[in-house]
Amino acid sequence: MLEELKIDILKTEVLKANQALVKYGLVTMTWGNVSGIDRENNLIVIKPSGVDYERMTLDDLVIVNIDGKVVSGKWKPSMDTATHLELYRNFDGIGGIAHTHSEFATVFAQACREIPCLGTTHADHFNGPIPVTRFLTKKEVSQNYELNTGHVIIERFKDLNPLEMPAVLVAGHASFTWGKNPLEAVVNNYILERLARMALNTMLINEEIKSLPEYILKKHYSRKHGPDSYYGQK
Repeated sequence: MLEELKIDILKTEVLKANQALVKYGLVTMTWGNVSGIDRENNLIVIKPSGVDYERMTLDDLVIVNIDGKVVSGKWKPSMDTATHLELYRNFDGIGGIAHTHSEFATVFAQACREIPCLGTTHADHFNGPIPVTRFLTKKEVSQNYELNTGHVIIERFKDLNPLEMPAVLVAGHASFTWGKNPLEAVVNNYILERLARMALNTMLINEEIKSLPEYILKKHYSRKHGPDSYYGQK
């Protein structure tokens, strides 16, 4: 009974998070998905493939195990399920993942360019520039494409902390973001999109702009994150 209640709560969180993609203007048509994980039971709730957000109900969501086997649901899970699962398997501490093709973040992904940290707005949320992966190889695309998308993200994060950098741009594709729960993953995606727009406009105004000095970046990030943070109320 308790396990069923936990899954029901997670399904509600995932449904609201997927609907928030529309609220925040992060998706066109059905170009995006959010998932959440029950770490104790290794069960993932994810959006069904191709189903409209506004018509989606709790019964439409799909539950899969950590190996990708459908446990419950009447629809096929998102095409990106294998990518989500690979991130959950490798990034301990994350509880939700969002994938969108939001306009400005996707512009940077298509340009194969990381989003530089140009100001304190960026530094308040991400500990450095938003990384971009390499292109997948022809073989990686033809065999297990979605799984290999996860692989190139994990590869890019070899020397990065995913809890300090909860976002990535997949070269030629779009963004993935994550958080401690599904809604936080969506919020991080929204912040990423706003930062991408700010960065592009900043570079249009000043083509010679340099990244924010490291000491300012670290100060602003540490004010809101980590053991020495002092943002907000106790």
